[in-house]
Amino acid sequence: MRGLLPFCRGLYSLSNRQARRKTGIVGSRCGFCGTQSNSKPQPKFGLLFDIDGVLVRGRLPIPAAKKAFEKLVDSQGQFKVPVVFVTNAGNCLRQTKADQLSHILGVPITLDQVILSHSPLRVFKKFHDKCVLVSGQGPVLEIAKNLGFKKVVSIDMLRESFPLLDMVDHNRRPKLPSNPVGNLPKVEAVILFGEPIRWETNLQLIIDVLLTNGNLGSVHGTQTQPHLPLLACNMDLMWMAEAHSPRFGHGTFLVCLENIFKKITGQDLKYDALMGKPSELTYHFAEYLIRSQAMQRQWKLPITSLYAIGDNLMTDIYGANLYNRYLEERVARQNPKAIAKMAAATGSTTAVPQEEEAENLWEGELALPSATSCKSVLVCTGVYNPKAEVPSDANHCIKETVFHGHRDFRFDPALVEPGYIVKDVAEAVDLIFEQEKFVPT
Repeated sequence: MRGLLPFCRGLYSLSNRQARRKTGIVGSRCGFCGTQSNSKPQPKFGLLFDIDGVLVRGRLPIPAAKKAFEKLVDSQGQFKVPVVFVTNAGNCLRQTKADQLSHILGVPITLDQVILSHSPLRVFKKFHDKCVLVSGQGPVLEIAKNLGFKKVVSIDMLRESFPLLDMVDHNRRPKLPSNPVGNLPKVEAVILFGEPIRWETNLQLIIDVLLTNGNLGSVHGTQTQPHLPLLACNMDLMWMAEAHSPRFGHGTFLVCLENIFKKITGQDLKYDALMGKPSELTYHFAEYLIRSQAMQRQWKLPITSLYAIGDNLMTDIYGANLYNRYLEERVARQNPKAIAKMAAATGSTTAVPQEEEAENLWEGELALPSATSCKSVLVCTGVYNPKAEVPSDANHCIKETVFHGHRDFRFDPALVEPGYIVKDVAEAVDLIFEQEKFVPT
């Protein structure tokens, strides 16, 4: 035994500790000499999970989801790696969504692990003191105030104050002549949280607000000047519930609004901001939460890789790949050789879309990203669900004949090609652990 002691001490010399850190393992209790340290592997990566079509279908869990989380959560209910749930849903508060997921998946999930489509609105502080009209469903007034907005008006409040505006449904028309009540403050901006229940009512009143510059007692203007600020969350054209085929999402509502506005005015509807996947704002916020979890757990290794797991090529995969380009560009800015390499590969040094205004909004709110890559993983349990077997080639190119993304996001075939294709979320977790050589204990 005495002859083994120098060997044991050698394991914990400075050079050996550094070598062990590189593998993600920071020591253990030595059976020979009793040296004490933490034996659990430390992750250098974080996971971004979409929800609908990946973990659940409507209110029902996908069987593979529970299998995946058995590998991600230890016996004390703690996650073995940083995890954030990134959804384009926006009809509830983050705490409500965290509670729903905890119940469905059977694991403890906190508010700080959830990003809804409207979460980035917290940093749009220049609108927080304006009177905003909000459209969507769920507790929209409470959601808006929770995000920092102080003066909020709902579509229903507009209907009550201006009963003559909503005329499509004959059963809801005023029975007697009615004058506008007009007791609401002038609307100064419009925020679209998600698909509303009565599309015809929301479309009509939002158009009214935009064409009257918030003065609903007046006639429509000729739109010779820019319309009121418009911010939209959730661009999903479709989403996956219990039905066999995808259902209309908020992106479909936006298509209707955009085309009605252009048909009436001859001009394009302009957005001051679009958020939710695939917007880079959402992924930046997710990376910040991933990094915060690692700090709270006192994991020493920096989180350098993100894996975004989703079922929708036009939002989950496009968004992850777009954010990956953003991260690569950040590295390139600091490395002239990398800039030259990118120029040679793309024919341009500006291959990545610039969002200077969006980045400025985050300045002072979130630290700059520490991750250097964001890899996309496509599962076949939701919107993307091929009839044929999943290709074994991870670099298999998916050819989309129709671009379902929002009109303000340019189509690039490379952005809708996933880094990996797997059957379900359980296989996704196995693949990522293998790629990262991560062996949880």
